[in-house]
Amino acid sequence: MSTLTTRLALGFGAGFLSHLVFQGAFGSTLYAAHILPSLPFSLAPVPPLGVPRTVSLGVWAGLWALLYVVLEPWLTARLGRWLGGIAFGVLPLLGHWFVALPFKGAGVGGGFHAGMVPIEIGFHLIFGLGVAILYRAGATLTGRIPPRAVPQQG
Repeated sequence: MSTLTTRLALGFGAGFLSHLVFQGAFGSTLYAAHILPSLPFSLAPVPPLGVPRTVSLGVWAGLWALLYVVLEPWLTARLGRWLGGIAFGVLPLLGHWFVALPFKGAGVGGGFHAGMVPIEIGFHLIFGLGVAILYRAGATLTGRIPPRAVPQQG
């Protein structure tokens, strides 16, 4: 498997798992705090293929993470590993607000309801952080990135 193919596969997996684990935990926490009316997981089918909503969102998250793979060296060099991931989370948020919601007929930002804006921001920032963490872990485990060297005392 080539380096690019491995990086893209790791990125897709990191995005899919970030949706399930990081966004799922964030949404479950908000649900437990009575901030969200329902759990973030849904097996309700979505058109056009009728796959469960959680799987559909996971695939989209994986596709967004492919962009993270491309931007990761730049983001990490300028912002650091974790802050770069958090900053990356803004891109899918902008796609959600300015492309997906208008495409679905909900208008730009879904109307930017004051109660939902911070929740949506939180979901996307935690997604970006999760992608950065999981991508780094996967890259380290596959040997694409060496583990952090321990400085020797001299």
